[in-house]
Amino acid sequence: MLEAGYRSAVVLGAGSWGTALASLLAERGVEVQLWGRDAVLVEEIRATRRNARYLPMLDLNEGIEIVSSMEALRLADVAFWVTPSRHLHEMAAAFAQTECGKAIRVAVSCSKGIEMDSGRRMSELLSQEFPGVRCAVLTGPNHAEEVALRMATAAVVGCAEIEVARGLQQMLTLPWFRSYTTDDVCGAEWGGALKNPYAIAAGIAKGLDLGDNAIAALVTRALAEMVRFGTAMGGRAETFYGLSGVGDLMTTCFSEHSRNHRVGVALGRGESLEAIQGRTTMVAEGVPNTASLFQVARQTGARTPILDEVHAVLYAGKAPAKAMRDLLGRDPRPEAD
Repeated sequence: MLEAGYRSAVVLGAGSWGTALASLLAERGVEVQLWGRDAVLVEEIRATRRNARYLPMLDLNEGIEIVSSMEALRLADVAFWVTPSRHLHEMAAAFAQTECGKAIRVAVSCSKGIEMDSGRRMSELLSQEFPGVRCAVLTGPNHAEEVALRMATAAVVGCAEIEVARGLQQMLTLPWFRSYTTDDVCGAEWGGALKNPYAIAAGIAKGLDLGDNAIAALVTRALAEMVRFGTAMGGRAETFYGLSGVGDLMTTCFSEHSRNHRVGVALGRGESLEAIQGRTTMVAEGVPNTASLFQVARQTGARTPILDEVHAVLYAGKAPAKAMRDLLGRDPRPEAD
């Protein structure tokens, strides 16, 4: 049971990770409400206590209240945003107008992305909509499918106010789910966003059957690019060598659960992006993230060769095999560069 601190939460987003997170919180003893925008899906989950569309292996705790109207949400201490990153700003603005939204003590982003055009991180968007409310992030290598099965998992809770992070850490710690804290919110969020395009790149290499050597080299250089880009944006280098950086990068680049990896594999095997996206209701964040991150990189002058090639494949019609060849054919340089 939860000893002290934050005792109630609303989880905004009834996809796979939102559903798994609601279950985790309920098991910890938190009073949980799960909100989803699809009224048909919400009614199905409420009736069956199972999210058959996104996380069919998980039976939901009877104590989790499931609603499709934000106005129906009761007051809560903490709000967790588990919506696709491109929808977070819109959802936050709507939630801020509700009684629950006006009363929350902490707003937590679980969405891994950067806003298109503005280049703002998700916690910065929450800070805009909830002035005076503590804002934090939950990130790391956390595939919902494994969390639903109560498999050993670690995560990072980031907040500039470390006492707030510790309070959230208490909410998010179970014998099989271990949470760490950081005050480097910037680095944690950039790591979570940047790993998505790199997972597409790793998937492309697998789809092209380039072999383990090539994929290992690609992911290693992706980490170097992540550190270079992320520190230029204000994150601390050590953060990118932790769970929210290399940890999330490895999981997303190699796991069969990774939507971004699966998109890359399909691209490498010759499928079109339109066909890939057309056969799934689940969002691969790396596709929109690549566009927003590429835009920021151009504005800041960051050197991002892997991101650039993924962008060319997704948005300029470049052949995946040509993109991989061009990465290998770049001018030689020191590894530390």
